[in-house]
Amino acid sequence: MSKIVVVGVNHAGTACINTILDNYKEEQVVAFDGNSNISFLGCGMALWIGKQINGPEGLFYSSKEKLEEKGATIHMETEVTKIDFDQQAVYAKDTHGNELIERYDKLILATGSLPIIPPIPGKDLENVQQVKLYQNAQEVIEKLANEDLQDIVVVGAGYIGVELAEAFRRGDKRVTLIDIADTTLSGYYDPEFTALMDKNLRDHGIELALGEKVVEIKGEKKCEAVVTDKGTYKADMVILAIGFRPNTALGADALQLFKNGAYEVNNRQETSRKNVYAIGDCATVFDNASQQKAYIALATNAVRSGIVAAHNACGTDITSIGVQGSNAISIYGLNLVSTGMSEKKAKALGLEVLSTEYEDYQKALFIEHGNEKVKIKIVYDKATRVVLGAQIASRYDISLGIHLFSLAIQEKVTIDKLKLLDTFFLPHFNQPYNYITMAALNAK
Repeated sequence: MSKIVVVGVNHAGTACINTILDNYKEEQVVAFDGNSNISFLGCGMALWIGKQINGPEGLFYSSKEKLEEKGATIHMETEVTKIDFDQQAVYAKDTHGNELIERYDKLILATGSLPIIPPIPGKDLENVQQVKLYQNAQEVIEKLANEDLQDIVVVGAGYIGVELAEAFRRGDKRVTLIDIADTTLSGYYDPEFTALMDKNLRDHGIELALGEKVVEIKGEKKCEAVVTDKGTYKADMVILAIGFRPNTALGADALQLFKNGAYEVNNRQETSRKNVYAIGDCATVFDNASQQKAYIALATNAVRSGIVAAHNACGTDITSIGVQGSNAISIYGLNLVSTGMSEKKAKALGLEVLSTEYEDYQKALFIEHGNEKVKIKIVYDKATRVVLGAQIASRYDISLGIHLFSLAIQEKVTIDKLKLLDTFFLPHFNQPYNYITMAALNAK
């Protein structure tokens, strides 16, 4: 029997601990987390804030009690203060000031990520919020009960920022969404897709201040306005949703780091030190589209990395197959899904790529009800013709279609193979020549 210590018990840590406890009954698992809760699905925060769900209860899928019932020892509200990698010891302190020392045979770091808070003057004013933890969302909801709070500025138009803008607007607040990029969702989609989301948000009364840099948050005690290099926007509350950085302070001096500070890991989730693993948002992934290490902070990646590390730490040799960064968003009924690289990103990496696009109705035209248009774009390597990315948009639920492209990227399928792919036809679902087939047939 060996002792496995896990630092951090959110998505990656929970998946890792469950995998160990379910498959290796003889192993001893001890875990630490500074928070008071486990497994909070942050992707549901906007639904909670926007009152699209009844409450936060369903956003948790595990707990200290559930993991301890299976045999783990879980120290909640206990901050790990230091790790001695030479002596293989973890030092921690709980809320009562009690110090704990736990020696390990294997160490798994699942410390996650932290919100990026740029040095903007006024960032410490009251009602300047970040939204990552359950407590953050709870605080925002409590403040929204104040009827004087009407103008909300969201800084950052990535997935979280866009989702929160919708949530606040659903609560009849006046919402301004600011980003230094020229469009929303610029990290995931090409301009013809981001334009759809930009229009969608404006059509629902959200003001977009795109291509603007925040220079100051004004106010005496509370925030009152956000100043950019192009304008000033009234703000009773400011949400900073600029992005995340890996939380790697504990091992920064002892482990090899990626260019953004994440722990560099191999395809077994092993760090540069023997018997030390890193999983989730604090670690790198291998991006199959770019064929290089990358940082892609997604809960799905976190869960898979936790499973891989658990088996390897317990002696079963399992390797990660890499990721494609598959993702999705649904705002006011507009669904966008993507995987791999956009054309813009591929070209920024210096790759020679081509793309093919197609737009048509999801179902045969004689289906008069529940039929929506679908827009698709497939990006592929010019020389090898291997698929590198795909984007799909529709008000129809086309989300499962992106999984085909995720697998295609992983397995290096060419655009030409997709032309004659065996896809079924039934009027209830699609067209004889569906949008995937047609996009592939139209490839240069």
